[in-house]
Amino acid sequence: MTAWSAGAAVASSTVLVVDDDERVRTLVSWQLEADGFAVVTAPDGAAALDRIASARPDLVVLDLSLPGVGGLDVLRRVRRDDAATGGAALPVIVLSGRSGETDRIVGLDLGADDYLVKPFSPGELAARVRSVLRRSAPVRPGGAAARAGGLRVDEPTREVTVDGDPVELTAREFDLLAFLARHPRQVFSRAQLLEQVWDAAPDWRSEATVTEHVHRLRHKLPGGDRILRTVRGVGYRLES
Repeated sequence: MTAWSAGAAVASSTVLVVDDDERVRTLVSWQLEADGFAVVTAPDGAAALDRIASARPDLVVLDLSLPGVGGLDVLRRVRRDDAATGGAALPVIVLSGRSGETDRIVGLDLGADDYLVKPFSPGELAARVRSVLRRSAPVRPGGAAARAGGLRVDEPTREVTVDGDPVELTAREFDLLAFLARHPRQVFSRAQLLEQVWDAAPDWRSEATVTEHVHRLRHKLPGGDRILRTVRGVGYRLES
């Protein structure tokens, strides 16, 4: 798989919609095309991998319940190929018909950038596509890197190091860490982080997503429990 360019303009981006339900593919495609996106579709996991290789989409909307090659297997393959090429990670928004947190946690742990439970509003999905694409695009050079102890968060290059060692993060994980790094020791609730980082209105399911992203950051960052602190009953802060 070729290295992916995260710098495509949002308005002209190509989105791959993967779902075995033709009605979902049609409805989502109509909404995204109305919002100015180019859309390609796939009805199953094997076709999705073919489309990723041939159409080189800027983002994938991926249903987890697919015949044959499942959605989680597609996501594993995408992230494995991202790591092999060393290019920018292909943004992926996963969809699931189940509201339980197991699928959400597994999808996020595998590197999904966002998660949406069916049934969903096509308008909300389009808004999340725009948000993920904006946040996946590189920032123009010139901004200063934020530092906290041995942690360095460089927004222009979207690189994170701890004591000089690189840390690989998904686009959303980087966005969350960069936001907290711009406001060291300031405490933010999950609702505030949803509004500032996800551009989303809070509800109980989306607030749980914030918690999961914090957990994943702590796992990936050496000394993550010391860097990202929980303020009981309030929210989270980054230690300076």
